[in-house]
Amino acid sequence: MSSNLHPMLNVAIKAARAAGAIINRAALDVEAVRISQKQVNDFVTEIDHASEKVIIDTLLTAYPDHGILAEESGSQHGNPAADHIWIIDPLDGTTNFIHGFPVYCVSIALQVRGKIEQAVIYDPTRNDLFTATKGRGAFMNDRRLRVSKRIRLQECIISTGFPFRKGDNFNQYLRMMGDVMQRTAGLRRPGSAALDLAYVAAGFTDGFFETGLSAWDVAAGSLLVTEAGGLIGNFTGESDFLEQKECLAGAPRIYGQLVTILGKYSKFASAGDKAAVRTAVETLSRERASDSDASDAEVAPDAADGAEPKDAPF
Repeated sequence: MSSNLHPMLNVAIKAARAAGAIINRAALDVEAVRISQKQVNDFVTEIDHASEKVIIDTLLTAYPDHGILAEESGSQHGNPAADHIWIIDPLDGTTNFIHGFPVYCVSIALQVRGKIEQAVIYDPTRNDLFTATKGRGAFMNDRRLRVSKRIRLQECIISTGFPFRKGDNFNQYLRMMGDVMQRTAGLRRPGSAALDLAYVAAGFTDGFFETGLSAWDVAAGSLLVTEAGGLIGNFTGESDFLEQKECLAGAPRIYGQLVTILGKYSKFASAGDKAAVRTAVETLSRERASDSDASDAEVAPDAADGAEPKDAPF
């Protein structure tokens, strides 16, 4: 731990590294990890729980009067009425972890009277430590971070997350991705929103957007982005996004261009924009249904003849 860092940030780093050690040990034999399912495509493992426990124990040992908001245990621990609330995601990217896909992290943020003031994101697979203290900048392994300098959206890589929950509006997300993909150098889906935001702060990607996120997914990353000179908010560009389940981040010039593209998809968009999006999504839904019917019709003759399916022509 460094004497140059804020004491609370040092404690958060200690907690994140302890959790990372648990995760790395488990990753050596991930098939032995016990897994349960919270809902469709939403998994939790014994490692999530063990990681969360060591983080909470470390934080409350140092600051017993602080509150805790954690992904797996909610506000069961600490003092929920405290001015200081630690917001924790003990393993962001659990689905990646249980498949051995090495993109996941530990995310810890400290919220003081409603404002994020300390942030740690730790990538245990690469031993990359992202840290930020409000007003003191953002860092990766002691290197000062700055967001990308790109100003032309067509030169940018944008990261996102795909919908996976029951009830998600898949067709609307396809429209959103289509609108962004046509205007950029590429779209990426790493699978960990916290790391996505850290990568925006580091300038590895130029922007990020996703819906359905919770506070523990974005709290730490939001401070990294702003301390690295970026902007973060909801799809209409409003900065009060933490509990709104839609997040958009990027370098300032890129952020503005993404707001122009994605603002109409926001739950806070104007009635006219929402109506236009509904019409476009309904059209896409009909097109997809028509394509599916046509595909079934093409396959049916072979199926009736008992013929083997032909290889795709590529």
